[in-house]
Amino acid sequence: MKRLVIFSSTLLLTAAVFAFAALAQAWNISGKYNIAFSTNEASGIFKTFKGTIAFDEANLAASNFSVSVDVASINTGNALMNKHAKSDEWFDAAKYPEIKYTSKKIVKAGAGYQVTGDLEIHGVKKEFTIPFTFKRAGNGATFDGTFKVNRNDFHIGKPGGDVADMVNVTIAVPVVKG
Repeated sequence: MKRLVIFSSTLLLTAAVFAFAALAQAWNISGKYNIAFSTNEASGIFKTFKGTIAFDEANLAASNFSVSVDVASINTGNALMNKHAKSDEWFDAAKYPEIKYTSKKIVKAGAGYQVTGDLEIHGVKKEFTIPFTFKRAGNGATFDGTFKVNRNDFHIGKPGGDVADMVNVTIAVPVVKG
C-alpha cells in the first residue's frame, strides 16, 4: 500500500512539473503600444488595446494571443472622419464595438514568427495570419508586425470608392513579464 501511495505521489508530482513546464511566459501589455492603419485616403491609430499574451520562444505550442481593439478609440486626427469611421457605414462601433484576434497556432518563420488565428471585424470572423518579430529587452520585450487587411473581407465601407481596399496595419506592442 505504501508503494502505491509513493508511486501515486511521484506520478502527480511529475505531472505537475510537466504541466508547469508546458505553460508559456505570460506578458502584460504596456501602455505605450501602437496600433496604426493607413490607406491612400485615411490613416490613424486605435487608442485602446487590451488582451492576454502568453509567449515562449522555446514553447510555441503553449503560446497564445487573445487581444482586442476598441473600435470607438479610432483616431484619424480629424473629428469628422472619426465620427464617419465609427458610423454604420464603416465600422459600426455601436453594433460591433471590438476588433478581436484569437490565436490558433504560432510558428517560427525565418527571423520572426507567424501567428494564425481568428480575426473578427464588423461581425465577420476569418482565419488570418500575422507575421511578427519578438525582441527581448531586459524584463520586457516588443512584438512588432506589419500586414495588410482587405477591408472588403470584413464588409467595412463600400467596395471601391476613394478609400483603398487594402489597409496597411502596423503594430508595436511593448510587454513586460507578467
